[in-house]
Amino acid sequence: MAAVVAATRWWQLLLVLSAAGMGASGAPQPPNILLLLMDDMGWGDLGVYGEPSRETPNLDRMAAGGLLFPNFYSANPLCSPSRAALLTGRLPIRNGFYTTNAHARNAYTPQEIVGGIPDSEQLLPELLKKAGYVSKIVGKWHLGHRPQFHPLKHGFDEWFGSPNCHFGPYDNKARPNIPVYRDWEMVGRYYEEFPINLKTGEANLTQIYLQEALDFIKRQARHHPFFLYWAVDATHAPVYASKPFLGTSQRGRYGDAVREIDDSIGKILELLQDLHVADNTFVFFTSDNGAALISAPEQGGSNGPFLCGKQTTFEGGMREPALAWWPGHVTAGQVSHQLGSIMDLFTTSLALAGLTPPSDRAIDGLNLLPTLLQGRLMDRPIFYYRGDTLMAATLGQHKAHFWTWTNSWENFRQGIDFCPGQNVSGVTTHNLEDHTKLPLIFHLGRDPGERFPLSFASAEYQEALSRITSVVQQHQEALVPAQPQLNVCNWAVMNWAPPGCEKLGKCLTPPESIPKKCLWSH
Repeated sequence: MAAVVAATRWWQLLLVLSAAGMGASGAPQPPNILLLLMDDMGWGDLGVYGEPSRETPNLDRMAAGGLLFPNFYSANPLCSPSRAALLTGRLPIRNGFYTTNAHARNAYTPQEIVGGIPDSEQLLPELLKKAGYVSKIVGKWHLGHRPQFHPLKHGFDEWFGSPNCHFGPYDNKARPNIPVYRDWEMVGRYYEEFPINLKTGEANLTQIYLQEALDFIKRQARHHPFFLYWAVDATHAPVYASKPFLGTSQRGRYGDAVREIDDSIGKILELLQDLHVADNTFVFFTSDNGAALISAPEQGGSNGPFLCGKQTTFEGGMREPALAWWPGHVTAGQVSHQLGSIMDLFTTSLALAGLTPPSDRAIDGLNLLPTLLQGRLMDRPIFYYRGDTLMAATLGQHKAHFWTWTNSWENFRQGIDFCPGQNVSGVTTHNLEDHTKLPLIFHLGRDPGERFPLSFASAEYQEALSRITSVVQQHQEALVPAQPQLNVCNWAVMNWAPPGCEKLGKCLTPPESIPKKCLWSH
């Protein structure tokens, strides 16, 4: 109830703040919302977060002109569940983006997955329609590729991008190449109409995604409030950049991709200013999970001082870069130590639109407007899930690990390493270790790298354990897990014949339908 009251108060304030941005009718217009979601970009990849090459001048200026969150988290250490959490405001275990095929396993939406975002979930663009917003997704959807999961069936008005990662190329026999859509129909496939040169790393996709964003903003800026979800994927292996950016970074190909994204964001912010809508557009930048250290250094980024990376529930897997920019409203040059979550973007966006979250379900995202506009700090936990298992929780400066695991010894011996050069004895374990009776607790202020667990006998440990245990117990007692969506795979449901394939002569014949349990190894 307090959160609803706070949202109402902040909307009343926003009406005053937006009085200069009246529509033709004289009624206050809610602000445009632009969410910039990166793919596998790490906390340490921006100059403003300490990256030594200082190759992100536009994002660094965005931070200087807005607010930086050092303590902002994804909802999962993997792509699909984190994106589902952003658009629903709910933990993946509540919205179905997890698996029960094995204990504490990461899962996502490759093209053989049968499941996707359930119809029962209410996504952000669907709810924003109530306030007159026009919504577009540019880039990777990743919440299911079958017809019932199409983003235009879940509130978006426009889409240019792909339902899956840009893995490939495939032979279109054993496995089809991934389609690229414009709205309802495919307009080509990766490695065919949309080439990616794996040898050189050259691809023009970021430039295409930039133009889609610029065109949408130009069309909508003077007519309706808009929601633009710009979910580009150049920093996900196989990493790519367009020819003008290849070879320009001190960091290799991954840095080339980061530089092109930074340049694109600079152009987007410049357009908002040129159209005189910057002061009526809330912009937020973050990433879906930590950098994929398994692909580093050529194809992966940096998680700064934090332990491990993508796939793990250590800080490197889930703590993200995060910047908020809203000229005239968010005071420039701020740093907030508020614990933030990607799920907060759901609730905050609704508050900006003058809407409240659905009351018939648990919502995990907070309304961050009190933090953004007044600098308030709100007490809240961060829960770190891996599949069906609560691995850790942070409250204040203390983080408790109830389970630790990087990946199996078998995978590790095959060269799959989520924590290269970062072995911490008893912490970065290759067996799934149960600490539920005596959690490992770290003080993230003094020890952000999670290398020095508190002594079990210390008063600090006992006090932190008591506080965290109480919060976790309340969470688990109230939790109602959704039906898991990531359990069943079937090669027959892959992207053989997407809508529009017949117009392009791109329809392929699917194999026999044989549903089976998906195998998730870590």
